[in-house]
Amino acid sequence: MDVAARSGGASAYIDDWNAGLAEAVANLGELGFPEALERALRQLVSFEMMNGFAYSPGGKAFDLDNDRIVGDRITIVDHYLAGAYILDPFYDAVRSAKPDGVLVMRRLAPDRFTETEYFHRHYQATGIVDEIGFILKLPDVDAVLSLSRIGTVPAFSRRDIARLESAAPIVRALAERHWRARFDPPRQEDDAAATISHPLLSKRELEIVTLILKGHSTYSIAATLGLSPNTVKVHRRQAYAKLTISSQAELFHLFLSRR
Repeated sequence: MDVAARSGGASAYIDDWNAGLAEAVANLGELGFPEALERALRQLVSFEMMNGFAYSPGGKAFDLDNDRIVGDRITIVDHYLAGAYILDPFYDAVRSAKPDGVLVMRRLAPDRFTETEYFHRHYQATGIVDEIGFILKLPDVDAVLSLSRIGTVPAFSRRDIARLESAAPIVRALAERHWRARFDPPRQEDDAAATISHPLLSKRELEIVTLILKGHSTYSIAATLGLSPNTVKVHRRQAYAKLTISSQAELFHLFLSRR
């Protein structure tokens, strides 16, 4: 049952939230903490999955909390960690030092995000329809703990977002305390961070194809890089010619499909 549909008045969920929060506090530092926090958060809003990834300053992604994945783990976790994460708007938000707090996917995603191969292969393939994340500041890494709506359900409402934004300070404080004690990223990263690179492309062409893969339109790329739309089109055309491709699907396959 949706939290708003419970009897007892509009704020009756607060009692359940407080009880869930107490259980999460009791499990701090223990294996049961993530599941207890997940149960508590479900008293505020409904969602199908909570999971998390961490990112090193060098750009490498790590598994933070993916023990209760709903759906295809290969797509949601394995392919993501293999390199698809560099197209994730949440990853960009963490890397660009956005203000601490709550990340809302539809606020961050570029204007053509839903047309990207990343969206089709990650979101549509797994049924994720919306995502909200809490930024966590941990030793040596930043992390995002995400709540996802999956299946034939609506996106998070303004009320849902407001509740999670209100709860963010305590959620982040508890999660940071827990994972500071339990998460230790590898000190020696065997694999380099995923990047979009190619010896035939100039630095500007690489910037443009990366933004294309992330879901930026020509006008969004122009605004991001301080170029005219016509200049962006020229660079894109030159990059595609050098790579002997003609579509974004081919671009994705060239750089990311084998990761």
